[in-house]
Amino acid sequence: MHYHQYYPVDVINGPGTRATLFVAGCEHQCPGCYNQATWRLDGGKPFDQAMSDRIINDLNDSRIKRRGLSLSGGDPLHPANVPSVLALVKRVRAECPGKDIWCWTGYLLGELSAAQRELVALLDVLIDGKFERGLADPGLLWRGSSNQQIHDLNAWRESMEERIPCVTLTAAS
Repeated sequence: MHYHQYYPVDVINGPGTRATLFVAGCEHQCPGCYNQATWRLDGGKPFDQAMSDRIINDLNDSRIKRRGLSLSGGDPLHPANVPSVLALVKRVRAECPGKDIWCWTGYLLGELSAAQRELVALLDVLIDGKFERGLADPGLLWRGSSNQQIHDLNAWRESMEERIPCVTLTAAS
């Protein structure tokens, strides 16, 4: 995977102070995209262990309290990016307790592959949908066009648990 930009301190891409990674590679190539430089998979710089370590260290830095990690691009859910993004998200979950993870993608939640769904299962918020120039609205919070949806995945998981209560099975004696 390659990335174009990393902001260790960001207050634009999600709530609170965050670390934000803009990955390379997007097959949607939406007309009017503000970040066309990130479309090529081989653009930017290689994402390596040192960058992964830097993100973890920044998220755990007590001098600048960050609420979490934002993943944008390009597209973090581009099939070529999923393995590296998944590894990073797993590290954040394991090494940065209490940090939330937001992700922007042009793919729709209901159309994700099994590998993409595995990654999304570890996110807190997913903003999905291609940017649509005709639906662009600079007044929208955390999205560029009104067709894009903000999915609070934690609230969705909680509502599913309420609708489908957990049943404990015990072995017969």
